[in-house]
Amino acid sequence: MNVAAAPPALAARAASVGASPVREILALTARPEVISFAGGLPAPELFDVEGMAEAFGAVLAGEGRAALQYSTTEGDPGLRAATAARLTARGLPTGAGQLLVTTGSQQGLTLLAAALVEPGDTVLVEDPCYLAALQVFGFAGARIVAVPSDADGPDPVALDELVARERPKLFYSVPTFQNPTGRTMTAERRRAVAEVAVRRGLWVVEDDPYGELRYEGESVPWISSYEGAADRTVLLGSYSKIMAPGLRLGWLRAPEALLRACGIAKQAADLHTPTVNQLAAARYLADRDLDAHVAKVRAAYGERRDAMLAGLADALPEGSSWNRPEGGMFLWATLPPGRDATASLKEAVAHDVAYVPGAPFFAGTPDPAALRLCFVTSAPDEIAEGLRRLGRALRG
Repeated sequence: MNVAAAPPALAARAASVGASPVREILALTARPEVISFAGGLPAPELFDVEGMAEAFGAVLAGEGRAALQYSTTEGDPGLRAATAARLTARGLPTGAGQLLVTTGSQQGLTLLAAALVEPGDTVLVEDPCYLAALQVFGFAGARIVAVPSDADGPDPVALDELVARERPKLFYSVPTFQNPTGRTMTAERRRAVAEVAVRRGLWVVEDDPYGELRYEGESVPWISSYEGAADRTVLLGSYSKIMAPGLRLGWLRAPEALLRACGIAKQAADLHTPTVNQLAAARYLADRDLDAHVAKVRAAYGERRDAMLAGLADALPEGSSWNRPEGGMFLWATLPPGRDATASLKEAVAHDVAYVPGAPFFAGTPDPAALRLCFVTSAPDEIAEGLRRLGRALRG
């Protein structure tokens, strides 16, 4: 009897890039009694279900055959035009031809890695960094180097030195209400990043999924808007946090040659983003006031942020610290020296509350005492109860 040979091994990158700890924690905390500050999930009770149902109904009734058909890789012209108009209104003049519709902005990041990164290329990231970006660059075979960062964002002097020494392909950042820390890069830092990109020859990937979720303070210009940076800056955005994440609609704004390369990569990935979702989103933008809906979401999320800030002093051990994000979905806390947020998570889950340890977000040396808390998914009273449970778990 012949013995079957083993199939070929997985690609090395599949073995070297781990699963998302956030996804694993969400699986562990799926019990309904657990109050989870772990995920990055928008509040479902704030979704405009009625408005989206009307948009889908109108599209299927009026242009159903087109909505259910294949479409162009670049995206629905109406959605691209509406997205360009929103960007222009927010201070970044944009034409529809500068945009590629993606299946969530996460796909935009994957397409950029395919178009720009060769195995062995160096990629710079802020530290800590959005976890899924580390996964994307890891799968691309990049060598990931962390840029030292503080409460105002990446250190531009350190960035300049690293670009000179490491010769990276790109620098990736979430400048506004960053995931995981919630911090916002100052205008001075953004200008300095743009200057480094111009002087050294560097792509800057500016990821902006949270920018419209501001609860206080003044808006800060995109890095893309600074003089000289337009031809070397990519801006990623998403409708997930302001319309509905289940639509999986994002967009990528880039210079012409790179946009074309990302379009070719998208053809290889999925041909195009689902037609019916794009047409429904375009109809929603035409028939509804998305800005009014976003204002409602901002008001609710701002109350939830404040509820979390109000309870942290009693929930976290003495000697802990945390920030006050001006918007977004997350805040960043640090337990006292010697405490390990990963080790403490088991006790928190036993008390029916969860968070995400901060260590996996670091491309450089991790901070074991750090943790990320999402404040938007739960109502204020649930946040208060979750923090009471967290206090019992962490304070003993």
